[in-house]
Amino acid sequence: MEANKGTMMTGARIVIEALIEQGVTDVFGYPGGQVLDIYDELYRAKDRINHVLTAHEQGASHAADGYSRVTGKVGVVIATSGPGATNLVTGIATAMLDSIPMVAITGNVPSSMIGKDAFQEINITGITMPITKHNYLVSDVQELADTIREAFRIAKSGRPGPVLIDIPKDVQVATCEFVPKAIEEPFAQKQVKDADIDRAVEMINECERPYIYIGGGAAGAGMTEEIMAFADKIGGFVGCSLMGLSALPDSYERFLGMQGMHGHYASTMANKEADLIIGIGVRFSDRATGNVDKYCKSAKIIQLDADISEINKNVGVDVGLVGDMVSAFSRILERCRSNPRIAWKRAVDEMIAREKRIGKQLGDSDADKLTPKRIFNIINDIKDTDTVVATDVGQHQMWAAQYTRFERPRRFATSGGLGTMGYGLGAAIGAQIGSGARAVLITGDGSFGMNLNELATAVSYHIPVVIVVVNNGVLGMVRQWQTLFFEKRYSNSVLDRKTDFVKLAEAFGASGCRAETVEEFRAAFETAMAQDGPYVIDTLIRSDEFVLPMLPPGGSIDDIIVTKED
Repeated sequence: MEANKGTMMTGARIVIEALIEQGVTDVFGYPGGQVLDIYDELYRAKDRINHVLTAHEQGASHAADGYSRVTGKVGVVIATSGPGATNLVTGIATAMLDSIPMVAITGNVPSSMIGKDAFQEINITGITMPITKHNYLVSDVQELADTIREAFRIAKSGRPGPVLIDIPKDVQVATCEFVPKAIEEPFAQKQVKDADIDRAVEMINECERPYIYIGGGAAGAGMTEEIMAFADKIGGFVGCSLMGLSALPDSYERFLGMQGMHGHYASTMANKEADLIIGIGVRFSDRATGNVDKYCKSAKIIQLDADISEINKNVGVDVGLVGDMVSAFSRILERCRSNPRIAWKRAVDEMIAREKRIGKQLGDSDADKLTPKRIFNIINDIKDTDTVVATDVGQHQMWAAQYTRFERPRRFATSGGLGTMGYGLGAAIGAQIGSGARAVLITGDGSFGMNLNELATAVSYHIPVVIVVVNNGVLGMVRQWQTLFFEKRYSNSVLDRKTDFVKLAEAFGASGCRAETVEEFRAAFETAMAQDGPYVIDTLIRSDEFVLPMLPPGGSIDDIIVTKED
């Protein structure tokens, strides 16, 4: 049989054809000298692949990240050499720490000029080696197509993450035969041994107070139905990390929400009182555990993860299950015994009741005052289940995590591991394009100031994104720590900027308004949600609002702060 014949193409065209071959429909980026050939081929293929031109390469990388979070697909970003490539670094690192599949494609100077300090030459593979799953410097056009395919396979295999491909100019203009292939499937994961499954099942059957702790790995693996069935079967309760939010519907009665440093009281206390913690796709980070030497010392721990490096990395576990999480978990679900665990339910119900009492303590008598909780109550009332919520990083991020209600998976995009201020607007744009649903960005005046240039992108592409600036005039989380632990020495955390966000929105071509009361915010948010394009709401709150509950730095769950009096 005659082998499949290909077509002679330049390397630049191979890049675009390989992306289309791998199922890519949208890419984000910014052109420059060393990717002009690739952009010329993007122009020729514009009826088959959509390119979104951002205002800055960092915004493009965050957009690819947000796109991936809501779709489950590999996000793609393209940038030129030198500063174009280095501007991607923060976005690549953000994706790496949150295990988001991304392929970054950069151009470079011709191979003959590498190492000679040519204009806009930079060793981007060296720079990004610690923050990628893998990266490539392509030296031969014959290897280009298979390199791109392999990059996609690596990005979405096992524990997902970003991969970078650096392509010198001469490789882009060289020609070779391109033979189309099928979409690359992830590498097959190993199956967890039956003996290890049996050990886990035995521990589950023997425990009295099971707590199921889910993270970004569980969310990315699409395990919603299985986790709820498991919790129902064993009489367990479910808490999550920041990255696990939206994996389960908030209406599910056994879901307690986020636990940890700024988590829900009931979720954090149930974690503390459990005699068995079943971690699924979660890394037990310092924000979740507090003082690791005091973390749940009376509980046994089962950890299920795709990445062996996570087992025993932060906390010691009794059983570590590494491999295909979905398969392993389904086997555990099938083998464990049904047990309603009534006493555990009574105990957790009391924790939930205590959380509600704390919530009332944190309220105030002035019904018209605009507080974080009231802002999110209004957002929850008006948004629908399809709405994607993105955040920047700071107090507003934690309030969003505490108060926003989700009923569908993949509706939340936030920077968990790196904590990237300026992440939100790019991510919201990518998430909206990927989901086709309206997006809401929750940001702060500090975070918004870092990458608000992407308003130009939102306006140019008529992105229906509502931007809620939770404006307290300070770097809120920094100020909160300075209040509690630095004797109110507010060193460089009071912004007191004169920026008028409403006029700024109008200057970019967007609409906007200011809200200082509950009624004003409700009216503004209703108006914003009906807009075709971006809408900015400058939402003014007090500078001394706190994110509570809170675990103090170096503290444990025993030291939880639930009110300002504490």
